[in-house]
Amino acid sequence: MTKVELRGTVEAGARWKPRVVAFTCNWCSYSGADMAGTARIGYAPNVRLVRMLCSGRLDPIFILKAFEEGADGVLVSGCHPGDCHYVQGNLYTRRRLEVFANLMEFVGIDPRRLSFAWVSASEGVKWSRVVDQVVSQVAEAGPVGSWAVLHAPSTLAPQPRQPAQPPRQPPSEEEVRQTTLNLRELARRLLENGEVSRIIGYAHSAGGMSAAPAFIDTPEDAERLAWSANSPGNLTAYLSGPNRARRPGKTAVVVKTCDARSLGGLLRENQLPRDEVVAIGVSCSGQWSGGRLAAKCYACESDISPLADWSVGAGGIADGPHPGTARAVAPDPRDAEIAALASLPAGERLAFWTGEFDRCIRCYACRSACPMCYCETCIADKTQPQWIPAASSGPGNFAWNITRAMHLAGRCADCDECARACPSNIRLDLVNHSISRSIERSFGSRVEADPAAVAPLTTYRPGDPDRFL
Repeated sequence: MTKVELRGTVEAGARWKPRVVAFTCNWCSYSGADMAGTARIGYAPNVRLVRMLCSGRLDPIFILKAFEEGADGVLVSGCHPGDCHYVQGNLYTRRRLEVFANLMEFVGIDPRRLSFAWVSASEGVKWSRVVDQVVSQVAEAGPVGSWAVLHAPSTLAPQPRQPAQPPRQPPSEEEVRQTTLNLRELARRLLENGEVSRIIGYAHSAGGMSAAPAFIDTPEDAERLAWSANSPGNLTAYLSGPNRARRPGKTAVVVKTCDARSLGGLLRENQLPRDEVVAIGVSCSGQWSGGRLAAKCYACESDISPLADWSVGAGGIADGPHPGTARAVAPDPRDAEIAALASLPAGERLAFWTGEFDRCIRCYACRSACPMCYCETCIADKTQPQWIPAASSGPGNFAWNITRAMHLAGRCADCDECARACPSNIRLDLVNHSISRSIERSFGSRVEADPAAVAPLTTYRPGDPDRFL
């Protein structure tokens, strides 16, 4: 991408002028800007243009980088819908930028700093109007300040993670014991019959909790498997990317309902063949710890995912997903927390989230715990070019956490394992869940376990929300 010099000092007594970066489509908006110039149509000189072949090339990290380099505002401009030289690049961009703009507003970036506009090659007059309007609203928002100092400690405390009364009770000790016995029996059967060569499940740890992953290769090892009211960890993470437990033959994996959505995502994105994995769905009443139900479990409507090849519960073993049982649900507590944050002024939201991200030590435990973070080389590890600063400081931490959240947009299974794995207790669950709710509101789409379901940011509709000028 073109290097745009934005930094500089304001001389004593000089009036501050906003600095705006405009990402423009080569065929339309850039040509429109060129036409404005050849026609001698005046407009604010505060904009620096970055030309791309198509607005579909725009990655949200470009926008983050522009702010990091000192821009006070960003304008994204492309062809009108239906006029894209690459047929539909701008329509995909419209969806992606709708999600990104909602995320930016949620974390406290003034919406006046980020603008979008459709401008054709013949609309030099419109280009001049758009630039003047964008510069004016950025001037009203004021200087963004140094991106490096946007990590002042926040005085805001997160809301409680959940209400006091969960919608259901944890399973009894007998139910847990019988589920464990049935799980072991199924594991022995699958290994003895050669239906699978390895089973990834949970094993007992100190205190009788099923916290550690277990890799079972022989029928005799099946006795190591266990289930409890607290079996954390999304084991499908061992099926993808650098964590993949490679072994000839089929691999069986124990999945909760939320984990199965990750498995469906991996199948949808062709990260593993369906005939090489066997999903063992265990009847889950939610994840309990210290008598508290995990927030993600309040609104979960199914104890076993329909993606399961085998179902295991206290009542026995079933081939395929069982019909399921009626279960009590309640509003997701994360929704209330997100609403409370969204009700705060933008400055306070930004203070809260920069304070949260400032605690990041860049250990990448979130990345390791997430099944959908399967890239062999993560963007955070790239140095040619280095989009995300390596230091665990304000700009690097903000860019890392926002970029990762956008990479998971429309793909996150809401398992909250990233937040559970984070040693700094950053509320990554709220960031990811806010994006999921934003996509549901804007496009009526939710992440499903069905591998045939279309990911929301890989498609578009003519009637998608359009905040372009």
